[in-house]
Amino acid sequence: MIAGRMLHTMLRVRDLDVSLDFYQRICGMRLLRRMDFSEGRFTLAFVGYGEENDTTVLELTHNWDQRAYAIGTAYGHIAIGVADIFAATQDAAAAGAKVTRAAGPLQGDRNEIIAFIEDPDGYKVELIQHKASTA
Repeated sequence: MIAGRMLHTMLRVRDLDVSLDFYQRICGMRLLRRMDFSEGRFTLAFVGYGEENDTTVLELTHNWDQRAYAIGTAYGHIAIGVADIFAATQDAAAAGAKVTRAAGPLQGDRNEIIAFIEDPDGYKVELIQHKASTA
C-alpha cells in the first residue's frame, strides 16, 4: 500500500497564458510557480488555492511545439468546491467561460448542486456546492 498525499493533477495546454488567465481570473487560483525547460521545450506552471506543501494543485504543462491535444475518452473533469454555485457560474460566464451545464441538483443527490464550465482547451471543470455546508 502506498501511504502518501495527492500532490497535483497535470493538464496539457495549448496556450499557457490563456490557460493561466482562465485558472487565475475565472477560477480564482494563484500561480504558485512557473518553470521553463528550454532543453525539453516545455513549461510547467502550478496553480492552486493553497501552497503545494499543504494542498493538491493543478500542473499546467505547455509543450512548446505541440499545437493540439486530444483529451481522450477516459478523462472526466477536475472539481472545485464553491460556496455559492449560482454566483460562481454567473461570474464565470460573465468573465467569458463557457458554461456547459447550468447550476442544478445532482441527479439522485439532494445535498449537492453542480455546474460545469470549460477551460480554453476544452477540459471540463465541475463546480460543486454542498447544500448543507459551504466550500
